[in-house]
Amino acid sequence: MRNGIVLFTSDRGIRPAELAKAAEERGFDTFYVPEHTHIPVKREALHPTGGEELPDDRYLRTLDPWVVLGGCAAVTSRIGLSTAVALPVESDPITLAKTIASLDFLSGGRVSLGVGFGWNTDELADHHVPADRRRTVLKEYLEAMRSIWTEEEASYDGEFVSFGPSWAYPKPTGSIPVVVGAELGPQTARWIARHADGWMSTPRSSGVGEKIKQLQVEWEAAGRDGKPEVRILVAKRPTPEDLAEWSVADELIWGVPDAEPDVVLPYLDKLAGRLGLA
Repeated sequence: MRNGIVLFTSDRGIRPAELAKAAEERGFDTFYVPEHTHIPVKREALHPTGGEELPDDRYLRTLDPWVVLGGCAAVTSRIGLSTAVALPVESDPITLAKTIASLDFLSGGRVSLGVGFGWNTDELADHHVPADRRRTVLKEYLEAMRSIWTEEEASYDGEFVSFGPSWAYPKPTGSIPVVVGAELGPQTARWIARHADGWMSTPRSSGVGEKIKQLQVEWEAAGRDGKPEVRILVAKRPTPEDLAEWSVADELIWGVPDAEPDVVLPYLDKLAGRLGLA
């Protein structure tokens, strides 16, 4: 099983590139960062925890994930580069496809995508994404970007994305896996089976073993070969029962503090030692 780390990047604390380099040196497999373009002062959307207010101000201060991962790529050679999670519908899909393909090309094929539908509907509204159509918008964005990544003359004709035959390079080194970070109910399991490559749990996910079985059923019903990629976001110190339940996952994603290096690096050493990586 792989082990990744996620840093809630901001304009405070350790620089992401320093942490990505340290994580690679300690044997971690993937480095994840989040995305929020902005946070509207208007607060109508509830936080996933159910609260009306944000838990803290990091959401206001997140760095651009693609700039961050580009910096991380420059100082590493092996570690995977990913998002937990990105919000593709808040960007132009043609430009985003170019950005991601360029990052993948320059990093030697190390990019994967953790994507979300977007819980902050106030944020989505500023990007002209209707809250009740956000799944459709994401589906079209992913389809359009895959067309750009894989076809010599790419084109797409959808409700929210449309462009005629076009050339766009570079192409990614290989396929770019897309996993959806969301609570996994029946609707989301069907969506993933039809439009993505796997699932990333959330900090609130429980009953992970049964949810993975449900996703596999939908995967097979959609005519997909093999099994979906499963990445577990670890939000608490796991019990032996948790680890047993998660043993069918492909990767565990461990959070690290968004603090200064003298706090984060010893924490990383301790985590690597506990996982047998150091």
